[in-house]
Amino acid sequence: MKILQVIHGYPMRFNAGSEIYTQMLVHNLVRKGYEVAVFSRIENPFIPDYELIEEVDEFDTNHVPLFLVNVARQKDRYQSDGVDAQFEKVLASFNPDVVNFQHLNHLSLGLVKLASEFESKIVFTLHDFWLACPRGQFLQINYGEENCYQLCDGQEDLKCATHCYSRYHTGLQLDADLEYWTNWVSSRQQIIRKFIPLVDTFIAPSQQLLQRMRDELPMHNDQIIYLDYGFDLSRLEGRDRKKEDNVVFGYIGTHIVAKGIDLLIRAFAELDGKATLRIWGRTRSETTPYLKQLIDDLELPPRLTVEWRPEYRNSQIVPDVFDQVDVIVITSIWNENSPLVIHEAQQCRIPVITAKAGGMAEYVCHEKNGLLFTHRDYRSLAEQMQRMVNNPTLIENLGQRGYLFSEDGDVLSMEEHIQQLLEVYHQ
Repeated sequence: MKILQVIHGYPMRFNAGSEIYTQMLVHNLVRKGYEVAVFSRIENPFIPDYELIEEVDEFDTNHVPLFLVNVARQKDRYQSDGVDAQFEKVLASFNPDVVNFQHLNHLSLGLVKLASEFESKIVFTLHDFWLACPRGQFLQINYGEENCYQLCDGQEDLKCATHCYSRYHTGLQLDADLEYWTNWVSSRQQIIRKFIPLVDTFIAPSQQLLQRMRDELPMHNDQIIYLDYGFDLSRLEGRDRKKEDNVVFGYIGTHIVAKGIDLLIRAFAELDGKATLRIWGRTRSETTPYLKQLIDDLELPPRLTVEWRPEYRNSQIVPDVFDQVDVIVITSIWNENSPLVIHEAQQCRIPVITAKAGGMAEYVCHEKNGLLFTHRDYRSLAEQMQRMVNNPTLIENLGQRGYLFSEDGDVLSMEEHIQQLLEVYHQ
């Protein structure tokens, strides 16, 4: 079986959850003897749009072909003739039996139709709400309003244009702009509804995502299945946590608004006693300086310290991250699907504090393998963090359970995950 994985970014250029998962999946499929290639994107402003670059992902003694289309200047597009043309070439040269779409943001919805016309079998793994929500998170921008980033209860064309695309309105022809973006969203969603029947199987890594996509999109019940992520457990062995004087809270992820890092910083500033907050992730010029400024503005006492740590390779997550934290905190202000870091922390028997919302609460049970706080409420978060500071034995007790959906607390191995995924491919 020849398998083509399609993802909107590939490590290390792009290093968020869906990208990391895809790379782990690719490596393990190749180790099992399958022929795998990757179609993804780069953003090089110094070469022509849609130029196709061929590279390889080298690991062990294997070489995975990477077909990378240059998408440096397209923004908010859902259809791209240039991306489609390059994908068609890749289909012809690689000749896949199965195309597994991981994400199409920054690429093109036309890829699904092309794969169908090529008569490849199509699997679509859902990592967020992008098919049902043009921005992917059901999180409204509310440009120019005081109350930004409110949760959205469902996709509607006019609502999308009003609350998420008003940032493109000129102010000179508001009615015309509103009509344009309403039609833009409508056209996007109509195309998505047309390609839903072309997909053989959708995969949702959380039950809440499965249910919401089933409610939002015209897919029949047996077209979408639940399958949690799998992990290379060898990467998550050998944690050696040296005790520190302070309880250390850790954040792992991108420095973007949707991740709620500002809530974490505000909650941390409320703590009594000694504590340390370590924040890992790639610096972003548009957000990281303002998060650091927030820390300065809060004038934290010396007993509370914040440390900024660089981006890490996922293969080194234990020595570079988990050996240096006691608790992992996840503060996303949208209803996250199934954060990889929750699973990784649980495999290393580290308790997680996260919001009582979405897939986050699906994998963390309050006072069993972690603590839950009221979604988007930093004072509620501070209360749960304070419990860890006051009672460090709680950290050890909550860390023992691990993953909720196995008897031994271990997360699904990549081997087990791939076995289930291959059954989907073969069907």
